[in-house]
Amino acid sequence: MHDMLVRLYALPGLDAALDEQARRGITIRRAIAPQKPAVLGWVRERFAGSVAEVETAFGQVPVTCFVALRGPALVGFACYDVTARNFFGPEGVDAADRGQGIGRALLLSALHAQRAQGYAYAIIGGVGPAEFYAKTVGAVAIEGSTPGIYG
Repeated sequence: MHDMLVRLYALPGLDAALDEQARRGITIRRAIAPQKPAVLGWVRERFAGSVAEVETAFGQVPVTCFVALRGPALVGFACYDVTARNFFGPEGVDAADRGQGIGRALLLSALHAQRAQGYAYAIIGGVGPAEFYAKTVGAVAIEGSTPGIYG
């Protein structure tokens, strides 16, 4: 799996994505430290390979993990600056909730946070759904990036 590069200065707006999710009863927000046990448990059950990275996100101030909630129930997460500085990921949405824009809203939330920290570009490492990232934020493949940092 290759890495992809995102121009943070050319991101789509965030407000429309958050508003769309709010209309569907989904809240997207930055996680806070007291949520760590619940988020890690949820991730462990659904995305076991991402637990260490999510745990790293909770060790930073502010926490570098966004969560998607339907009421009190977690339905997705997205992290940044965990495997390496300026990296987006991991991200995951519960299988029952995919295809409804939650992943897009989480992605945009994290990338906008990276831009607010002063980054001009972000790297999506070891990309799985490359078409999703290309379509959503104009991400492009980084030539020669396989296996990248994960090798």
